Amino acid sequence: MSKGKERATEESDEQDNEKDGESYVPDNQNSLELGLDSASSSSEKPQDADYSTYIPSLSYELEGLILARFPRSEYWKISFVNKRFAGLVKSGELFKIRRNIGFIEPSVLMLASGENCWWGFDQGFSSRRRLPVLPSDICFASGDKESLCAGTHLLVSGRELEGLMIWRYELAMNKWYKGPSMIYPRCLFASATCGNSAYVAGGIAVVGGGMSGTQIVHNTVEKYDPETRSWTPLPRMNRPRKLCSGCYMDDRFYVIGGRNANEELTCGEFFDEGKNEWTLIPEMLKDNPVLSCHSPPLIAVVNNELYSIEASSNQLKVYLKGSNSWKRLGLVPVRADYNRGWGVAFKSFGDKLFVIGASTVSSSRSSMAIYTCNPDPRSDGLPNWELLDNGRIQLSHFIMNCCVMVA
Repeated sequence: MSKGKERATEESDEQDNEKDGESYVPDNQNSLELGLDSASSSSEKPQDADYSTYIPSLSYELEGLILARFPRSEYWKISFVNKRFAGLVKSGELFKIRRNIGFIEPSVLMLASGENCWWGFDQGFSSRRRLPVLPSDICFASGDKESLCAGTHLLVSGRELEGLMIWRYELAMNKWYKGPSMIYPRCLFASATCGNSAYVAGGIAVVGGGMSGTQIVHNTVEKYDPETRSWTPLPRMNRPRKLCSGCYMDDRFYVIGGRNANEELTCGEFFDEGKNEWTLIPEMLKDNPVLSCHSPPLIAVVNNELYSIEASSNQLKVYLKGSNSWKRLGLVPVRADYNRGWGVAFKSFGDKLFVIGASTVSSSRSSMAIYTCNPDPRSDGLPNWELLDNGRIQLSHFIMNCCVMVA
């Protein structure tokens, strides 16, 4: 066969291989890439290549930095790669790296009254996953509950047959654990999350234990540390209060509104951890006192600005710190007045406000509308609310627990 015909045959074979989805590489090129000479390659059968000699393995530190940037929803896949990767996920080390490099994702954890499972929604509400069933007794499952997040822990407080109890969901392990109980077990308290810590204040304490104990409104305050899974007592507030709300703003823990044993409270107060003391803010809610039939104040903080929803009018307002007053920004797109504020979730969601409540479109009582917006406290116009869902997510009731985990 002539050289021209041999070359044409080789080109034809190469084109056939490319059509079959394979790239054609000459045998001598394979030998060079694998570090083998032509003689050895012709006398031995091909072996799987060991690239470890030529491509150095990643350092553990670099591995962690790469894996930490994976979407959190993909971590279950990482656990199946090898034991080391599984250990990084289950130990919570990847979440620590994410915090250190500022790579975090807010997600919404939500439970409808009457449901036995919590749901976790991603940032865009495009996907959701069911959390494991909380293994509590029937009293806890059917009763009122309060929830807060601290780092990668979700804490759910409620009453079991033996008394007030806390259940803890750990994201890294995807599992529920009992405890730790607060130093002063309570209900109807204020709470706020700051980074990897959480604060609780006020509420109703049960003195004497059991169902026959005496209920008192108190002013005790505690801080939860997920690293040690423990509570630390803090100085007491100036006012005892229940049905109050909490937030973290300007490096301070704020507690707003609520009621004591006799009356509604229009004052707020904040705790400065550097000074280790509380400062009272008189008449902070003078234009919007919490009535006995209303939910605790609906408040959220975005970019160190405090916002609230007035349950009686569906008005979104921003707090003006300099004048201790509130400015109206317009109506929210859900019915906060539907059940006097109960059943509405109003949270900060990264640099956005997040609200979920009775749909203004659907007539079904089991449907919810979910909106976010980027608020501007200086604007005099209506906020531009973005609709994420309007009735597609069906839950049995509106009264629910909802919190945002940032990890």
